[in-house]
Amino acid sequence: MVGKSQIKLIKSLRQKKYRDLNSMFVAEGRKCVGELLKSSLDCVGVYTDTPEDHKDVNAALSVVTPQQMKQMSGLKTPAGLLGVFRIPESSLASRTGITLALDDVRDPGNLGTIIRLSDWFGIEQIVCSESTVDCYNQKVVQATMGSLTRVNMIYTDLENYLRSDTRPVLIADMNGESVYKSQWPEELILVMGNEANGISPEIRAQASGVISIPQFGVQQETESLNVATATAIILSEFRRNHPG
Repeated sequence: MVGKSQIKLIKSLRQKKYRDLNSMFVAEGRKCVGELLKSSLDCVGVYTDTPEDHKDVNAALSVVTPQQMKQMSGLKTPAGLLGVFRIPESSLASRTGITLALDDVRDPGNLGTIIRLSDWFGIEQIVCSESTVDCYNQKVVQATMGSLTRVNMIYTDLENYLRSDTRPVLIADMNGESVYKSQWPEELILVMGNEANGISPEIRAQASGVISIPQFGVQQETESLNVATATAIILSEFRRNHPG
């Protein structure tokens, strides 16, 4: 039996301050919850209003009513399966290989996609500025489709982090050397910037190089690429030079 206090707690996890306070986050949907259950994350509870559809889920299910699921869910149309997990302690940042750094990325969908891309391209850690959207925001969690468990997420003072690292820092910008002509070092920090304003002046000052994705359209009226799309192109080009 799920009580009102449990429902209230789960609803509160939509806000970052309560996720931080309780060290918990929410995931919804069969694919996302299933991937998290396969990971080393500590599962607090799994809830469903359609137990007949989730008999094979590898967890003890708490059955709730459709009305309770609607109260707990952060989705307009609840997915029928909701999991609550403990936020793991952040690991120390590695100083080797390639690290992806995010400077003030604000859109949850963009961050979720970037985490999934990092998982795909074998990028093991992402270092985020403190103003970057919380990776345990439910929209981010949904967009990662489980990749969140395979990428080390670190939030820190990005300017200090870059200053203290010995690897070259490459920033992505509209005006820079073409990614298709760049000489890619095996060890580097790649910085992607804010959706509207790009890389901040403080972070730009730490750069040892600037790379860009050239525009090939005849009219060239498109202002810029979405940050997640740009990340996909750049990581693909890095892996073409360094397959790993």
